[in-house]
Amino acid sequence: MTATTVLGDPAWQQAVPTATTHVTRTASAGTAPRVWAVPCLAQAPAAARRVARATLTAWGMSEDVMAAALLVVSELVTNAVEHARPPVTLQLARPEEDILHIEVTDSGPASHEGPWTASCSDDEHGRGRAIVAALATAHGCHTTAGDHASTHWAVLSTSD
Repeated sequence: MTATTVLGDPAWQQAVPTATTHVTRTASAGTAPRVWAVPCLAQAPAAARRVARATLTAWGMSEDVMAAALLVVSELVTNAVEHARPPVTLQLARPEEDILHIEVTDSGPASHEGPWTASCSDDEHGRGRAIVAALATAHGCHTTAGDHASTHWAVLSTSD
């Protein structure tokens, strides 16, 4: 029997009424990816971490894998919200038992920096990609020609 957990964050649901907020417990490798629309708001990284934590918990990820994954989610979502145009989506997938795939897709570069980046000095930001590189077994970005949408992705090993 598969139970469904409904995430109870009214602020997230209010900001993104079409967000997928159901997580299937005991999801095995090869199950359908989980996708959420991400609001381009200052609280988006925290909201993304909450839904990612619920999903990873339901999938039975270890605390070490979860900590690394949540940091990657936070960095990729922050970069999208600060440097790109909406809409932004977060996707988590388990294509294989020992693989976690994280993707954040945006609509291409913004015409100006986000409020946080614009308000701080250069030495206070710019480490996100290095953090993702340190935690992931593979990572990268691909851009769709024409609409300039970008997908930044990372693969993490789930084996301890």
